Amino acid sequence: MLDADGWTTSAVDLPSAGQPAGIHDDARAVLEELGRIEGPVVVVAHSYGGIPVTQAVAEAANVSHVVYLTSFQLDVGESLLSFHGAPVPPDPNGFEAVPDDPIPLFFGDTPRAAAEAAVARLVPQSTRSFSEPLTRAGWHTIPSTYVICEQDQAIPVARQEVLAARAGAVHRLASDHSPFLSAPGECAALLAKIALGSAG
Repeated sequence: MLDADGWTTSAVDLPSAGQPAGIHDDARAVLEELGRIEGPVVVVAHSYGGIPVTQAVAEAANVSHVVYLTSFQLDVGESLLSFHGAPVPPDPNGFEAVPDDPIPLFFGDTPRAAAEAAVARLVPQSTRSFSEPLTRAGWHTIPSTYVICEQDQAIPVARQEVLAARAGAVHRLASDHSPFLSAPGECAALLAKIALGSAG
């Protein structure tokens, strides 16, 4: 919907989805995409994507704002597993399986057909990407906004609020983990508002 409203957007496929890659491989993919874009960029990070984005934007010269959309706004030394207090798995080269019933977890408010189409695209996630710690955190120097999704079953609201305390501004959506599917109009409007505010 952002494209329809005149915004230029680009999505990045992260290597750790289905491949034995870690956050630094993912951050490199983000940096490569940012290098192809001219002018100030607002980066929107969703879910796990917040981790490599946090690493990448610390090295990018053209990022004006980062939006963490029910995402992991971690700090240096943290990993997804450590943030949750979970131990590092014995085999860091393995994969985390797609959850058995992903629709309630990720797409609870999403229309069924769209949710099923999204589930069909899910692949196992590299264990390395969940266990590797950040070495840089761009949100310390780049303005950031956190969007709490209040019906999210994947990242509980209480955990989102801990992460949101690190951001410069906080907004809320009454949506599931994937508001770009369950509430696309509301999500796009909020992202546009944040982007316009960052440009001002």
